[in-house]
Amino acid sequence: MRGITVPSALSAFAFSLLGLLPGTLPAATVKVYPAPQGEELSAVYTVQVEGQDTPVYVAKVAPADPQARWKAMDDKQNSADFFEKASFTYFDFEGTVCIRIACPEAVRSAKVLPSSCGIEPSIDGKTISIQLDKPRHLTVEINDTWAGALHLFGNPPETDAPRPDDPNVIYYGPGIHEVGSLTVLSGKTVYVAGGAIVRGIILPDEPFRISSYSGLKTYAPTFTLKGEKIVFRGRGIVDGSHCTTHARNMLLVRGQDIRIEGVILRDSSTWTIPIRQSDRVTVQNVKLLGYRANSDGIDICNSRDVAVDGCFIRTLDDLIVVKADKGQGEVRNVLAKNCVLWNEVAHALSVGAELRENVDGVLFTDCDVIHDLGREWTLRVYHCDSARVSNIRFENIRIEETRRLISLWIGTAVWTRDEARGHIDNVVFKDIDAVGKEPRLEFAGFSETNAVENVTLTNVVINGKPLKQEQIKSNAFVRGVEVLP
Repeated sequence: MRGITVPSALSAFAFSLLGLLPGTLPAATVKVYPAPQGEELSAVYTVQVEGQDTPVYVAKVAPADPQARWKAMDDKQNSADFFEKASFTYFDFEGTVCIRIACPEAVRSAKVLPSSCGIEPSIDGKTISIQLDKPRHLTVEINDTWAGALHLFGNPPETDAPRPDDPNVIYYGPGIHEVGSLTVLSGKTVYVAGGAIVRGIILPDEPFRISSYSGLKTYAPTFTLKGEKIVFRGRGIVDGSHCTTHARNMLLVRGQDIRIEGVILRDSSTWTIPIRQSDRVTVQNVKLLGYRANSDGIDICNSRDVAVDGCFIRTLDDLIVVKADKGQGEVRNVLAKNCVLWNEVAHALSVGAELRENVDGVLFTDCDVIHDLGREWTLRVYHCDSARVSNIRFENIRIEETRRLISLWIGTAVWTRDEARGHIDNVVFKDIDAVGKEPRLEFAGFSETNAVENVTLTNVVINGKPLKQEQIKSNAFVRGVEVLP
């Protein structure tokens, strides 16, 4: 089935009366995609966009109870047993649209996140209405229920969708598809159409190895993008729920000039998108939902000129993280911007832990952290190996919940592989606005020669008050810290 394009009824009526006069705004348009037969849909919410029903899907997410979340991370064998269910829907649009959410009980309260969007919902009995004027990734929390929130993924209109008969395109049309392990080579495009669900499965004869880390069977990734000028795009869903925990990455990148855009990745059994030894990679408008042990969002490893732009990530483990394994090349010029992040256990935006090659030039900017429920840190450089880590910037970040706000740390940890320790130099925190109950800030070097130095914090505001130098806990191996103003 094809997507349905529907003009705004109000705009169409106005056009019929007035004609297309100079200065008249064009009609809003919405494209919704019917769900494939056999897919579980939400029993909690129904959603209409400009009067058109849009399917509401289900995603397993980390439980509200913190002890259950820790158990989901630490008990690898049984990680999949700890979850609650959230809901999500997706659609394409342009103009200003009205979204109506029907709930099973009277709505007492409704909150739309990120708060920086400034969207105030209208409540009428069991219905919530929201006006949306540009593509955004919103989370709606109703009657103080946050673990089972509703995620609204409003996409821009798709352009230049490939043809199903193009020989350079691997095309997944509307419906449910099953894939074992597929390597995508240079010049190819993988297209997951709206209304499609591509399920990663484990085939009976697939080779595997036993992970020395978890003791579980691991297989080749569902998709490996290997080569040059490869595109993975669409509006549909790639689903890992039929793979056992720690079985396989959902989408591995290893190449040059690669673009990933628009898709939803649900329930990866381990790291969702590892980018390894790659150059010039863009990940744009991608939505990730994961709840199992080590279901990291995007891991940028030993790569250069990588941009993560306009994504939504809610996973159990690290969200966007930079790493550098030994002998696989340095990391340079990494950008993560305009993302909405929900941190469940580990780190929201971080460099580390595995840092055995130098890292130079990482910018995290214009991001919203709508939740941080973790036992680790929201913004961190976590260094337990030997590399030099320099020119790291965290700028224009809005944090709506945090316990452990900022950490720059050099030491020895479970992830340590090198005998020597490294160095952290020239880190900037600028225009950070955070809310939390006594959130911590901690800087720790390892020795006189393995120090944290040249750190600037400008316009860092916590609970509405400017940061003061005495709020930062530091040891003797931290030098050149400046708090402005």
